[in-house]
Amino acid sequence: MIYKSAKRFFLSVFSLLIFSILMVSCKTDGDTKTLFFAHSLPITHPVHLGILEMQKSLNEKSGGKLQIKIFPDGQLGTEREVLELLQIGSIALTKVSAASMSNFAPEYGVLGVPYLFRDSEHLFEVLEGDIGKGILAGGTEFLLRGLCFYDAGSRSFYTAAKPVETPEDLKGLKIRVMNDQMSVNMVNALGASATPMAYGELYTALQQRVVDGAENNIPSFVTSNHYEICKYYSIDEHTLTPDVVVIGTKYWDNLNDQEKEWLQAAAKESVEKQKRFWKETIAENMKVLEAANVQFFEPDKTLFSEKAKVIMTDLMKDPKMGSLIEKIKKQ
Repeated sequence: MIYKSAKRFFLSVFSLLIFSILMVSCKTDGDTKTLFFAHSLPITHPVHLGILEMQKSLNEKSGGKLQIKIFPDGQLGTEREVLELLQIGSIALTKVSAASMSNFAPEYGVLGVPYLFRDSEHLFEVLEGDIGKGILAGGTEFLLRGLCFYDAGSRSFYTAAKPVETPEDLKGLKIRVMNDQMSVNMVNALGASATPMAYGELYTALQQRVVDGAENNIPSFVTSNHYEICKYYSIDEHTLTPDVVVIGTKYWDNLNDQEKEWLQAAAKESVEKQKRFWKETIAENMKVLEAANVQFFEPDKTLFSEKAKVIMTDLMKDPKMGSLIEKIKKQ
């Protein structure tokens, strides 16, 4: 544990030193300003494709005056580490799960409540309305400003040794979750033993049976190659937690009004294209999984939602979060 903590510390310091140098030499080049965008997904992922559209759109709208340079594949650290780099101004942009943002801005936590949203249409009706705009703005006091939400589909369980068809099947299993308290509470409530772990460490952990399974969406299941080990995927769709594009306020506050307009418009324009990429990727991924002999199960979701109700009940004890949940349920 001491070794891992020291390793994370030195990696963060190293990244900070490198980017302190880059900021001086690469932030501006004549009339061109470059924003560094780091995220943890591979370049084949539909969310990365959405980011490419944002990059292209921003370049066109600004006439090349404001550009994005992308660092994918976790090159600069985990989601939490990159968010911390945004807060201190080492890099400008990132894409993280809304669950990761909840560790910094509590309002994002409502987006990870199991079975709160009826379907993806309901989710985006909320995200693209006043509630979603309020959540995006909510991180500002923590030096993190949300620009837009991306589709991250639904999260379901996948396992190596046996399928999960009821919550009873989760008993005794170690299930990897994001480093997010709500994810931990949800998986524990469903009967498994939640095991927070960095996404980049999960393949080896599954291979060595450190954990028995995980929960994620189909594209991440495929691009991570976890399907090579886990041959059971149970479509319980416990959450519809979206991804969010975030800019550090240290960068945002230094953009002029025109640059802010270009960036916000490019982010918004990329959303619809990213949704399309997501649907196309799901169709392609299913062919890959069928060829790999992955077995799919469609359990009775009410069995899972009943056990997970305690998460929503506990969260509603907070007046602010309770009010937010009620507004979402009514929309």
